[in-house]
Amino acid sequence: MGKAIGMVELSSIARGIETSDYMVKAAQVDLIRSSTVCPGKYMVIVAGDTGDVKASMKEGIVRGGEFVVDTLQISNVHEQLIPALSGTVSVEQPGAVGVIEFYSVASAILAADEAAKAAQITLIEVRIGYAIGGKGYVTLTGDVGAVRAAVAAATEHRELYVGSTVIPRPSPQVFQSLL
Repeated sequence: MGKAIGMVELSSIARGIETSDYMVKAAQVDLIRSSTVCPGKYMVIVAGDTGDVKASMKEGIVRGGEFVVDTLQISNVHEQLIPALSGTVSVEQPGAVGVIEFYSVASAILAADEAAKAAQITLIEVRIGYAIGGKGYVTLTGDVGAVRAAVAAATEHRELYVGSTVIPRPSPQVFQSLL
């Protein structure tokens, strides 16, 4: 089975912390993120083999109960997605920059996976929820054509889409600010 991720978003911080504990104890998963998100919610993201993520998600949904506001599960994620979610990407060759913004954390994560699968780009970061009003956005880089193709694929038929941009030749200062 391939690498998968799962996310549970809750309206209670206390229940979110408790739920994250149950999720990592339920199966062999890595805890990618367990943190507050604006406005006053809590998000848990786990990764692992598909079966383990499914088991962890099932437990998270049960334990989160009435506080669960959103969930997401993606099987066979692109290899760049987890480092982009973790903020551990280093960019070797800066190029054009694409930015894709959503009202939803789940939509941003799905879009990042689709963008990486659609074109030869490098995901820089998937920024989710904290200090951005619960929104999510994706930054990516590559040659202009690939960035445009990735942005187009990631935004096609996507719910809660806010907007996107492609900057063909970003200034070094702007590019550095994204890392």
